[in-house]
Amino acid sequence: MNPEFHNLMPDFKLFALTAFIPLAIGMVWYNPRVFGKVSMAAAGVTEENMKGANMILTFGLTYVFSYFMSVALGFAVIHQTHLYSLIAVKSPPIPPDSINWINNALAHYGGVYRTYKHGAFHGFVLALTIILPVIGINGLFEHRGFKYIAVHFGFWAVCCMLMGGIICHWASIS
Repeated sequence: MNPEFHNLMPDFKLFALTAFIPLAIGMVWYNPRVFGKVSMAAAGVTEENMKGANMILTFGLTYVFSYFMSVALGFAVIHQTHLYSLIAVKSPPIPPDSINWINNALAHYGGVYRTYKHGAFHGFVLALTIILPVIGINGLFEHRGFKYIAVHFGFWAVCCMLMGGIICHWASIS
């Protein structure tokens, strides 16, 4: 890999770490003292229903899906990653003029919008424009109420904001 492209490469270790955020937030968010009782009532689930669940599978798949979300958030919150996609269509080796163009762009704009606040903002925007419609549509077809949609959207909005903020900020210091 060319050292010039270091700032453009996704940090898959960071994605693996931020994928734990939904599990950590979920322990608090869905605790019966926070939103757990409201969530279970809105979903029509009882503690008796939960006793037979395979929690290893549930937590394992939650982590895998959260990893996918971290990767997607990484590309959404770090705008500079898109520079490489502009020249990636050319066959290797990458022409020197393209490398110079990328280096010049990174010299001027490499640190722009690489803050926790910016990542958290984009995390919220993605939650609002992607996650809310998915949860809302599912909730409507499953005849769930407003509480169901609100509790789950709130959870994912917080998770996306934290994940996006950490990914974006980390990219600025790595």
